[in-house]
Amino acid sequence: MLIDNHNRVINYVRLAVTDRCNLRCNYCMPEEGITFAKRDHLMSIDEMKRLADILVNKGVDKIRITGGEPFVRKDLMKLLEYLSGLEGLREISITTNATLIGPHIDRLEELGIHSINVSMDAIRPETFARITRRDHFKTVRENLMRLIDSKMEVRVNFLVLEGQNLDDIYPMMDFQRQYPVRVRFMEEMPFNGGSRDFINLKWNHKKILEHIKSRYPEFEKLPAPLTSTSVNYKIEGHKGSFGIIPSFSRTFCGSCNRLRVTATGDVITCLYGKPVTNLRTLLRSGLEDAYVEEAIVQAVGSRVRDGFEAQEQFGPIFGSSMTSIGG
Repeated sequence: MLIDNHNRVINYVRLAVTDRCNLRCNYCMPEEGITFAKRDHLMSIDEMKRLADILVNKGVDKIRITGGEPFVRKDLMKLLEYLSGLEGLREISITTNATLIGPHIDRLEELGIHSINVSMDAIRPETFARITRRDHFKTVRENLMRLIDSKMEVRVNFLVLEGQNLDDIYPMMDFQRQYPVRVRFMEEMPFNGGSRDFINLKWNHKKILEHIKSRYPEFEKLPAPLTSTSVNYKIEGHKGSFGIIPSFSRTFCGSCNRLRVTATGDVITCLYGKPVTNLRTLLRSGLEDAYVEEAIVQAVGSRVRDGFEAQEQFGPIFGSSMTSIGG
């Protein structure tokens, strides 16, 4: 079992399989993109399989596959098929922009993938195109509807961006009224790869909730585990639900049970921190699993208390892009 120096059990790993993405969302990276990792610097599928074995052996029972956009990676399904047969792994989930997932939806359902998070910051085509700088709304919408019809739990992550998609909040609320989907409205974070300045946050979790309340005044708070990053709500008569993720305010840090591993093998113990060790190097060194395991244990054993302490310790990392951090 992985237990950090603040006595928090770490049972959830976000594993990035690539830093590449086929969209150019303006809050994530410049229009021309960023400097992506060289392909031989990315962990191979076999290395990720081995890492998954080590992590599960240490008590990790939930792995979320992230990117970049995971389905940019052509051999992703080989990893998912392996993970689905891994004894002790209770939950496999994926975060995706839903542009490339279409051909794989049936197989994902067969593999027992637990949930799909669709990053979708607009419900109207013109807003979507403006934010993503790409014309893929129709494909995303079609794939989203197919996912909703599947047995997998579907969540839509909607990043609230001042001056960009505020007019899509109520239409997105109407979407969860019509369909059994969990919509989570997220605070903006400063990890934009230097695409624009991030001075302060006006639309924090309180303002987002007040905005929703002005149109939908009656809702009930849903129970959630202490480790949940979202505060979730249900409106009577709505097929879906909605939640707020205070990702910049970081109110959930105290119960954090997560670890990030980037596509290049960097271990990030806090989103607002910096890499503390590299597992790809160890996996390729010829060392036995015990040495890789010990490196993970040491990383977990020196975690910061929260994202604010991480900023104090590591300094600002606001020039980073979320696609390189690992989603």
